[in-house]
Amino acid sequence: MDQLQAILQRTFGYTTLREGQRPVMEQLLAGRDVLSVMPTGAGKSLCYQLPALAMPGITLVVSPLISLMKDQVESLIHCGVAAAYLNSSLTERQYALALRYAGEGRYKLIYVAPERLDTPGFLRFAAGTPISMVAVDEAHCVSQWGQDFRPSYLKIPDFLAKLPRRPVVGAFTATATPEVRQDIERGLGLQTPFEIVSGFDRSNLFFVVEEPRDKKTALLRFLRQHQGESGIVYCNTRKNVDEVTELLRQDKWPVTRYHAGLEPEERRRNQEAFVYGSAAIMVATNAFGMGIDKPDVRFVVHYNMPKDLESYYQEAGRAGRDGEDAVCLLLYGGKDVVTNQFLIELRDEKDDSSEEAYQARVSRDLERLKQMTFYCHTQDCLRATILRYFGEKALGNCGKCGNCVGGDMEDVTDLGRILLQAVDQSGQRFGMGRIIEIVTGGDTGAVTSWSLDRLAVYGRLAGTSRDQLRAVLRLLVSQGCLIQTEGQYPVLVLGEKAGDVLQGRQKLFLRRKRSAKGQKAAEPVRESAGDEALLERLKAVRGRLARMRGVPAYVIFSDKTLREMSALRPTAVEQLRQISGVGEYKQSQYGKDFVACVQKYLQEKGEA
Repeated sequence: MDQLQAILQRTFGYTTLREGQRPVMEQLLAGRDVLSVMPTGAGKSLCYQLPALAMPGITLVVSPLISLMKDQVESLIHCGVAAAYLNSSLTERQYALALRYAGEGRYKLIYVAPERLDTPGFLRFAAGTPISMVAVDEAHCVSQWGQDFRPSYLKIPDFLAKLPRRPVVGAFTATATPEVRQDIERGLGLQTPFEIVSGFDRSNLFFVVEEPRDKKTALLRFLRQHQGESGIVYCNTRKNVDEVTELLRQDKWPVTRYHAGLEPEERRRNQEAFVYGSAAIMVATNAFGMGIDKPDVRFVVHYNMPKDLESYYQEAGRAGRDGEDAVCLLLYGGKDVVTNQFLIELRDEKDDSSEEAYQARVSRDLERLKQMTFYCHTQDCLRATILRYFGEKALGNCGKCGNCVGGDMEDVTDLGRILLQAVDQSGQRFGMGRIIEIVTGGDTGAVTSWSLDRLAVYGRLAGTSRDQLRAVLRLLVSQGCLIQTEGQYPVLVLGEKAGDVLQGRQKLFLRRKRSAKGQKAAEPVRESAGDEALLERLKAVRGRLARMRGVPAYVIFSDKTLREMSALRPTAVEQLRQISGVGEYKQSQYGKDFVACVQKYLQEKGEA
């Protein structure tokens, strides 16, 4: 057994590394800079934690959020690893003491906020301490192309230059387009880095897009299907967060909320309620989540469409970090596009960039919004659509998203042809609503004043559902047969592929919407392994130990570990080491409690 494998098993209780982890670790141990892009839940943190334990000196982990540092340090300590964090949550005395202990070599990993790096006290400590590695977590924060840009990340190369010896540098992130990856390499000053993109696919996530008539009804229906599970509901405004939270409270759900308009103390309290499990559901804006390492989030609902696929995939990826099945539901509505356009074009008073730079940003973000909107309307595999956006090849049918296991495909070529004719005959100067009025024979003032009732296609689709016609129009846009212009009053014009449909060279297929009952059946079925009654008792033991130590339950053991424990039913402490996630420290600290629980259960069943 090699060094990495031995540390992995002894400290973290795992017997094998995941795909992509070993080459990253080996390159860091060889002294080569690394840029690693791994999806959330793929074991990104272990890629620098394990080499840190194998290296002689200290590893600094630059991390953007206090909650993220606290969570990872707690988890390391409960694996028997000496770790600490240095940030503004500490008092001056606590900070000075932690820095002194760090200088004495008591810690192997020290988490630090990027703003702390250039302070005099920290620079004195770093200059006199053997630092073997600097790991930059959430490295996309260095990029102005990313959604979480932090100017302080740009100062990391200056900090490295002030050290007596430059340590090896590892940059880690979960989602990064090619542009962002270039920014990371340049912005952090990585030296001929080993770059690995281990794949963006999260095979345990089930993606669904719905366009409900009533989002509140759809949300409540979904939550009832996931009773007793932990999840996040994202909204695009503070007002929506407050309204959805009140809706769920009235319906007796264990819910809390998070957005920038709340007092810091309430945000902290609400976040802890979610992480520690007293509130199973968090309703939040995108201000919540990047620092949350809660592994047992079973669903993420987007009540509103995000501004871009980067944000969506990052937020959706907070589900199923433990590798177990989870659902990501996006509730799309046309108003979401308008709201996002407004937010994109809104210029912050503090924005002192040039008009040219402002317009470039708006243009870039509107293009991203267009790609996000296409995702919501696509008839193709949702997973493949996401992966292709990030530059990764993907199969056309994943078998694990709402489109791939959805309703039957309906041939709507005839409807599409008539709609294209309506756009053409009306002079390519109207939006979706007016085109639908034309083909359904609408008798409005606008129709008659523009003489649209004299067109050959007028009334050709009378009696056809307006929702279906709108869906076909969106399909035509996504297929490049129509182009929807930008601006407050977008109009439809013919695209380059319109002729293929009009002349019979291309067919159009639209997926029939499933009922709510059918929707539930399409979601992943989580198979239970082991004894469910014993599993509940083991969870109770875990909860008691977590409360005693003041940590979230998953820090003690994950659900996956307890499920394996309930299947193997160990009656001796030594047998716990056969279970994934049980290292030496956890075995010594908690082993007797869990084994005693199993023994008592078997005695009561007469199987001891």
